Amino acid sequence: MGKPAGSSSTETLSVRDNRTGKTYTVPIVDNTISATAFKAIAAPRKPGEREENETEKGLRVADKGFLNTAVIQSQITYIDGEAGGVRRGYPIEQLALHSSHLETAYLLIYGALPSAPQLKMFESEVLHHSMVHADAEDFFRSFRYDAHPMAILTSAFAYLGSYYSEANPSLQGQTLFTKGDKASLANMDKQIYRLIGKATTLAAMAYRVRQGRDFVTPPTGLSYTGQFLYQMDHLGQEDYRPSPVLEKALDVLFLLHADHELNASATTVLQTGSSLVDPYSAIAAGCASLYGPLHGGANEAVIRMLISIGSPDNVPAFLEAVKRREKVLSGFGHRVYKTSDPRSFIIRRTADEVFKVTGKDELLETAMALHDAAIKDEFFVSRRLAPNVDFCGLIYRAMGFPNDFFPVLFAVPRVVGWLAHWRQMMLQQGGVKIWRPRQIYVGPGKRDYVPVEKREPVEGIRKTPTPVVHSGMTKRTALADFKGKSKL
Repeated sequence: MGKPAGSSSTETLSVRDNRTGKTYTVPIVDNTISATAFKAIAAPRKPGEREENETEKGLRVADKGFLNTAVIQSQITYIDGEAGGVRRGYPIEQLALHSSHLETAYLLIYGALPSAPQLKMFESEVLHHSMVHADAEDFFRSFRYDAHPMAILTSAFAYLGSYYSEANPSLQGQTLFTKGDKASLANMDKQIYRLIGKATTLAAMAYRVRQGRDFVTPPTGLSYTGQFLYQMDHLGQEDYRPSPVLEKALDVLFLLHADHELNASATTVLQTGSSLVDPYSAIAAGCASLYGPLHGGANEAVIRMLISIGSPDNVPAFLEAVKRREKVLSGFGHRVYKTSDPRSFIIRRTADEVFKVTGKDELLETAMALHDAAIKDEFFVSRRLAPNVDFCGLIYRAMGFPNDFFPVLFAVPRVVGWLAHWRQMMLQQGGVKIWRPRQIYVGPGKRDYVPVEKREPVEGIRKTPTPVVHSGMTKRTALADFKGKSKL
């Protein structure tokens, strides 16, 4: 900003402020304009205008839900809403066909496919760091038997950080991971090995505690997903090895789920990491974000939806209810993909392989009937609600995982993507700047405090707290008499 209108450069945007008659020129770089450039477009505050609008301080850019705001330059993943996506330039479909989860993890984090020795070293370090401290058993046993496994996993990632003071910038200095020198990078890599390696162990422990079973030490000689399945399922059998079909299917699903650009959880990791907190806390924050039904909880929601539909015969009535906004259609539509998510084709192929050994899931016919009906219905076609990747829940269900474990199976591989974005931000040119978005304040203007005895009550369902209807011990205690009992 600052160039006069009519500049010779065509890579600019001319903006005329009709309030003042001034014209401004905004540079366009990589088809992007800087939001802070609009701070130069200031105007005098009109009579009666709210002071909180800060008109004299320049324009603000409103973007509820980050629909069109770029917050970082990235070299990791690119999603084309029409054509699919690439990771470090490689089509996701090619990686799913030829690569493995840990090889793709290396690609996402370090920017290139590894050589054979590099991959061997990386896999060895990740698997070596799958062990957790013996005290972790007490931590996991402290949860109720019916605690949701995502609540356990989220807590476990944060808990993990308490063991590694060398990974905490609050203790070691705020440049711990931003210096980019050899020692800093080595420290960062060690945390990456630990988080990827221990993700499966923590997830398996969350699973086992729900089953009331002893925890299993990570075995040697198995793949990343083979080790994971072993820790979940081994009950002392000699020479136990997980099914190679399930092991491979899980690896493909992990690869597909490893990263998906700046989704809600990756953004949460970066938002949290921008304060220079330790990576374990940042990953825990991402895990909490993934827990939500609009994100990682979506594949669990798909299965619940299919169960509620019941059979293919009920699909037409369900879709009509969706059109009337009486039901919610899960597993269709995507913020970025406007055609079918390309991952869904890979998942369908993986599902066929799994169903060969497990038998078809009873919900598959309902899912396919829903898919076929929706992609032919103008209501859904016009809204570009194509099937997306959340139908992988059918595979998880066929493999015997409980519905509430699906988000965990999403979180474990997504640790890789979170770490790739976190590492990139730590090493970005110019250092890390804390993420601090603006708001548009529309609340009351400045007003004076009123003593409680002079206030008029404010009524309204959204303006007053809802009292809780107490029962049991609380109800009986309220009826009892004791010293210091409130008279209100």
